[in-house]
Amino acid sequence: MRTIAVSKVIAIKSIPKGVALITVMLIIALIAILATQMTARLQLQMQRTTNIGSNQQAYWYAMGAEAFAKRVLIQSFEADAEVTHLGQVWAQGENTFPVDFGEITGEINDLNSCFNLNALKVSEDDSSSGIGNAAKKSPARTAFEELLIAISIEGVGNFEAEYMADALTDWLDADGSISSSGGAEDSDYAAKEFPYLAANNYIASIAELRVIEHFSVDVIEKLKDFACVLPNTNMNKININTIAQDQPEILVAMLGISQNEASQALSSRGEEGFKNIDEFFTLPELSEAKITPEQKQLFSVKSEYFNLRTTASFNNSYFALNTIMKVDDKNNISVISRIIGRE
Repeated sequence: MRTIAVSKVIAIKSIPKGVALITVMLIIALIAILATQMTARLQLQMQRTTNIGSNQQAYWYAMGAEAFAKRVLIQSFEADAEVTHLGQVWAQGENTFPVDFGEITGEINDLNSCFNLNALKVSEDDSSSGIGNAAKKSPARTAFEELLIAISIEGVGNFEAEYMADALTDWLDADGSISSSGGAEDSDYAAKEFPYLAANNYIASIAELRVIEHFSVDVIEKLKDFACVLPNTNMNKININTIAQDQPEILVAMLGISQNEASQALSSRGEEGFKNIDEFFTLPELSEAKITPEQKQLFSVKSEYFNLRTTASFNNSYFALNTIMKVDDKNNISVISRIIGRE
């Protein structure tokens, strides 16, 4: 009987030791899990801090490229203040510069060498006089329709071009009334599956065409090479000296001449371009063209607006910046807008 009692006592006393061991093991496991999570979070936080620092450095590289571009433009205009042409320093194309732990790539483009989509915005005076509607088209609107046809977009003819011009005009104008049969205003956009309203103001980017009636992805992609957006202005002065040689369609649309005549006119510019507009309009290639005084006013030999496309990298962090700059009469350069990211 005593032996049995002792065994029971021993068995009873051994139970707490096993529970304690399991409890200790659970505590150790929990501590290990917590330590692992804390380490992972710390590493993630450190990586985030590193990424933020690298991205910030890439941003300052891009801003440095912007400052450098200003100096390049100033240098170009100091050498030739009255004429802007493709033989100047700014027009060298895309350049890449190595920097510590990365590189900077930049390219300056002349925004006076493409069609300004905001040119279709009708002023209040013109709107009251009927200019801009289908009955009385402005020179800019006529040129836009001709450009859509000249660049040979599949499925786009006179009818489609007119409808796109109607829709863009209504998107830009200040009123809420439809200007013509192809136009669209708030009621049309509000009836969509994901409703929105017309801007009734200048567009900020060519990508904004995606939300305007009648503009398809194919049209926008093709139009990107020939059109651009000047912020908050309907000015549409085209610099004849900076139109790309492979883009005669711009002259075809603006002057109503053939593509062959336009190509020959662009080839006649020489390395330093035309010194004045009269030089251009007296070319033999344009002798048979019926060019109106209104059409002549659409051209210039000096540019005001430039676009800098910059991509900067630092420690595998990338930063893209699009800067629009304006040059005034005294060759002072001011930044009009900055768009972060690629369009």
